[in-house]
Amino acid sequence: MKQWFPVRIAVVLLAVVASALVVARADSDMDAQIRDIVTTELAPTATAADPGGLAAAVYAGGRLAFFNYGVADAATKRPVTSDTLFSLASLRKLFEATLVALGTERGELRLDEPVGEVLPELHGEYISRVTIGELVTHTSGLLLPTDHPPWPNETFSRDQFIAMLNAWTPPAGEQPGKQRIYSHAGYVLLQLVLERRYGMPIATLIESRILKPLGMTSTFVPDRGEDNRATTTPEIVQRMVQGYSHDGAPIGPIGNQQSYYDFPGTGQMFSSARDLGIWLRACLDGAVIDSQLRAALQMTERESFRVDAKFGQAMAWEHVRLDGVTVIDKPGGLNNASAYVGLVPARRLGIVLLANRGEYPHEIARYRILPALARL
Repeated sequence: MKQWFPVRIAVVLLAVVASALVVARADSDMDAQIRDIVTTELAPTATAADPGGLAAAVYAGGRLAFFNYGVADAATKRPVTSDTLFSLASLRKLFEATLVALGTERGELRLDEPVGEVLPELHGEYISRVTIGELVTHTSGLLLPTDHPPWPNETFSRDQFIAMLNAWTPPAGEQPGKQRIYSHAGYVLLQLVLERRYGMPIATLIESRILKPLGMTSTFVPDRGEDNRATTTPEIVQRMVQGYSHDGAPIGPIGNQQSYYDFPGTGQMFSSARDLGIWLRACLDGAVIDSQLRAALQMTERESFRVDAKFGQAMAWEHVRLDGVTVIDKPGGLNNASAYVGLVPARRLGIVLLANRGEYPHEIARYRILPALARL
C-alpha cells in the first residue's frame, strides 16, 4: 500500500500540471483573439497619416491589455504610451456622478433634493425645482447657450452662470425629470452643488473620495492658468499630449484647459490609459476596498431613464441595446480631444479609448469592438 502512495501523488501532480497547461493555453488563445479583434479595428483609425495618436486599455478575462498608436506631440515625435496623459473631455462626468452616488450611499445627499436647497442663490422658478438626481441623469431639462459647440470665444463668470440658470425657461412642455437632454451646464451646476455641500473644491473631492481609494495616481483636475494651460509640474506636462483638430491643426497648448467658464474647477480632467484601466477593473470586478464606493460605482451604471427601445440614461453612463449585448458607455469629445469608455458588465468586458484629436471615431468601440469581444 505504502509503495504505491508516491506513485499516486505523482499521478495527481501530473494531472494538476496538465490542467494548468490547458488553462494557460486557453488564456493565451483568448488573449490572442482579443488582440486580433482590437488591433484590426483600431489600427486603421490611428495611422501615421492621421493626426496625433491613440491609447487604449481593454479589460477582458480578468486581465488588462494596452494598445498605443501614433504621437503625443507631432513636433517632437514623442510617441503615445499607456502613461501618456490625455484630456478626458466629458468622461469627467463619470467621476462627478460617482461622487453623487457615494454621497447618496453615505446619507450625505439625496437624489430628490432640489438644488436650490444647497445653493440658495438659485431662486429661478424653473431651476429651483431641479433636483440633484435630475442633473446627474441629464433629465433636468437644462440646455444653456454654453451647451452648444463650437468651443468658446467667450467665457462666463460664476455670477453670470448663476444668472443664466435663474433666467432659464424651457421650451413648452419640458419639465424637470420628464425628458433626457444632454447638458454640460447641468454638470457644471452639479460641480457647484458638490463643492457647496462638502465645502471643498471638486478636484479635492474626486481625489480624496475616488482616486486615492482606487489607487489611481495619474488622474487629476488641475488648476487653470491665465493662458488656459493646466497649472502643474514640468514632469507632468512632459507626459501630456498636444491636441489636434480632426484634420491635424494644433489647437491650444499642451495641457489645454479650454472651458466656457472662468471659475475654478471647470477646466479639463486628465488621465492615462493605464490609470483608467484601474477604473475599468473597479467598475467590472468591484476591485475596491470601500464597500460603499463599490456600491456607488454600481449605482451609477443603473439605467434610470428609458429614452427608447434602444437607448437609456444612467448617472452619466448611457445604455445602448444592441443585438445580443447591452453596452454601458460614455463618450466624450472636444475640438482637440476624444475619449470613450465602454462596459459590458454581463461579460466583464471594458474598453477605454483616448485620442488627442477631435472627432476620433470612438463609435467603433460601441458597435464593433465590444460586441465582437462579447461573442468570444
